Amino acid sequence: MSDSPAPLADPHIAFDPAVGRRDVVVLGSTGSIGTQAIDLVLRNPDRFRVTALSAAGGRVELLAEQARRLRVAAVAVAREDAVPALREALAAQYGTEPLPEILAGPDAATELAASPCHTVLNGITGSIGLAPTLAALEAGRTLALANKESLIVGGPLVKAIAKPGQIIPVDSEHAALFQALAAGKRADVRKLVVTASGGPFRGRTRSELADVTPADALAHPTWAMGPVITVNSATLVNKGLEVIEAHLLYDIPFSRIEVVVHPQSYVHSMVEFTDGSTLAQATPPDMRGPIAIGLGWPERVPGAAPAFDWSKASTWEFFPLDNDAFPSVGLARHVGELGGTAPAVFNAANEECVDAFLAGRLPFSGIMETVTEVVAEHGTPRAGTSLTVSDVLEAETWARARARELAVKATAEARA
Repeated sequence: MSDSPAPLADPHIAFDPAVGRRDVVVLGSTGSIGTQAIDLVLRNPDRFRVTALSAAGGRVELLAEQARRLRVAAVAVAREDAVPALREALAAQYGTEPLPEILAGPDAATELAASPCHTVLNGITGSIGLAPTLAALEAGRTLALANKESLIVGGPLVKAIAKPGQIIPVDSEHAALFQALAAGKRADVRKLVVTASGGPFRGRTRSELADVTPADALAHPTWAMGPVITVNSATLVNKGLEVIEAHLLYDIPFSRIEVVVHPQSYVHSMVEFTDGSTLAQATPPDMRGPIAIGLGWPERVPGAAPAFDWSKASTWEFFPLDNDAFPSVGLARHVGELGGTAPAVFNAANEECVDAFLAGRLPFSGIMETVTEVVAEHGTPRAGTSLTVSDVLEAETWARARARELAVKATAEARA
């Protein structure tokens, strides 16, 4: 393990520490991360102020309510056709008061990410979060990163512009690693241990997964998340993406990143040091804790999330990962080691397959079968310092189209 370059997420570096209240831009404000972040901000008005919000545009009433409660200067929607409904919703909230500035279109969130503030919370779901991630970093903002896909698909691009410690991870697993790493020197780290709940299908064999339904997959036992992330948790694709993300954030080789199943989701991840010590970060399952780390580090936010009641008995279990039933983690390691555009192909193909599964066009087992075939067809990725955003977008476009073709083919063969 090299001591150079410095990791993107380094708890020993407080990037641009600000005293007093921090101005925050929230991207993806109407989603799970965004709504919980806003709850945290509203409970801590002396620490945080939200200056701008962005959302896809499907929940304009909620976006307008958030804007009014936070008194933001600007709101953005990705869907331009949502502007009339948003303007109407804002007018209903604001009455005779002036409305915030409205931005719309695919670049609106990117524009907000570069606007004046201390921290940008990127809670957008999917690889469309890459451009806002790059914009926030280029503008010198602290990036509270919940949009793992932007780092996965644009790893070399992000690493080329991010300053050491500029990214604070918001995923529960990476926020846990971030905190545990603060207890020791980087040179003393032997292994990162990423925990997985195992999802709703923990303990099932590959054959037992063939007939599960979208409703089965969306019934996560411990976390309340959006549908795409919940299905990714059921396939453990989410965990594979987190392995790649851990490698990129902390500059730890894939051979030193392990996944272990922990059904209770109390321990969010662990760091094993060279002296045999293992430090675990643990809280009840609640994303407001990691969000508070992302927005407030190096300060902690009192009462951000519930703590354990140690007067009550509890059992914490750990199991090895079943790589046969859940091959997604192994495939993610493979594309992570390939680098270049391979992670973008993996992520894009998976997003298309999850959509097909939720729409009833692809069986659950077909998700990873299709993703594996798309990755294999992609072959040698474009890699190295010459990688561009255009390369990533081109690879994603091809992967999505090919995944859709294969999903249609699989459906036709199943019906024959």
